[in-house]
This record gives sequence, C-alpha cells and structure tokens, in this order.
Amino acid sequence: MLNVENLHKSFDKKEILKGLSFNVADGEIFGFIGHNGAGKTTTLRCCVGILDYESGTIEMNGTDLAKDPVLCKKQLAYIPDNPDLYENLTCIQYLNFIADVYELSTEGRLNKINDLAKEMEIYDRLGDQIKTLSHGMKQKIAVISAFMHDPKLLILDEPFVGLDPKSTYVLKQKMKQLCDSGASVFFSSHVLEVVENLCDHIAILKDGQIIRQGTTAEIVHGGQTLEEVFLELEGNE
Repeated sequence: MLNVENLHKSFDKKEILKGLSFNVADGEIFGFIGHNGAGKTTTLRCCVGILDYESGTIEMNGTDLAKDPVLCKKQLAYIPDNPDLYENLTCIQYLNFIADVYELSTEGRLNKINDLAKEMEIYDRLGDQIKTLSHGMKQKIAVISAFMHDPKLLILDEPFVGLDPKSTYVLKQKMKQLCDSGASVFFSSHVLEVVENLCDHIAILKDGQIIRQGTTAEIVHGGQTLEEVFLELEGNE
C-alpha cells in the first residue's frame, strides 16, 4: 500500500531524513519507532503530503504522491500527535466538515459518526464546541474523523497519547479491523510494548536512518523484548 524509496528531507540545510526506504504491505500494521528527533514525525508528514521532500519517492497503491497528491490523500487518513482541530466548531460540525471533504453521503456519515462516537464514549459531547474538550477528548474526535471514510491507509503519530485505557483498547481493535479489511496502518509510538504486541512489521529509526527493520518476529527473538532490542541498538550505533 505504501512504498517509500530513498527519501531525503532537510531543514535549514540540515539533513533530517537520509535515504529512508520501507514498504507497508496491504493488511499490515507497521510500527515506526525511534528516539525524540530521529525523524519519525517528519517521515509521517512527508507521507501524508504536509511536507515536501528533496528526493526519493512515496507511492500509495502505485500512485506517486508528488504526481497526484489528491488521489493519494483520498485514500488515507492522518492523526497527528497533537490534533489541530477547528476549535470554534462543535464536534458534530467538525465531523460533518470532514465528511464533506471525503464526499460521504448524509445517511452514511451519520451512521458512522454515531457508531464511532459511542465506541469512543464521546457521543454525549458531539454538540459541544471543540475548544471545551480536553486533549484526550479532542484525540477521540480526531480518531472518529480518521475512520469515517474507511481509509485504505491510516497514518498515526503517537495515537495513544491522552486516550483513556478503554479508548486505547477500542483504537487498537479498530486498527486491527481496518487491516482485516485489506487496508494498512503505519504509526509511530514510544510505547514499545504496544508496538511489539500490535505490529506485523517494525522499523527502528535513528538520526534519520533506518537501522533495523523486519517482521516483529525477526526484530524480537531469543527471548528479548522490543524495548531491550531498541536499547541495545541505540547503545551500539
């Protein structure tokens, strides 16, 4: 679903991404881990078309992001680490706005919104202005907006930060269900235990380069945890 080849990105002449290459297959949950400043968020923002990049290719389902960004964006959903929502709208107004962007039918969107809002336990707050919500509640609205149009590719940056335990469980289940339908999930997280238990494939990033990637079984072996593997690689590099 997502293919990244030799991706380079710089800020103020400082190279942040140094030739990243990886592939997120159909039906796969792909975990992206690394220390602060390793380039995880930059990578995700390049993949969703927020940031330009100097060289390399990003393809979604065979479509080059640089050549047809609109077609690529129609297929994906993105949840950033800090949801940047329209604060003066009510939750239902914001979700209807997102539904309009993706051209969802009136009946289809209402069913989706109601079902997802009940699952995320925010149904009773849909009429409230977004600015009155806590960070965790805003994160729930971002989650609903991402799942409404059944994306082929879901990209998330630290998605579990701020969510309560039940909502975290629901989100993990929704991610699995999405992949069971043939879609793909690509996400970054510092919660290594969740990455180890949830992901089919993992890439470890350090200083803008992938220092190890493979299936979870290939990365975590010999009785080691992902945390132990990560700390060992960080110390050896």
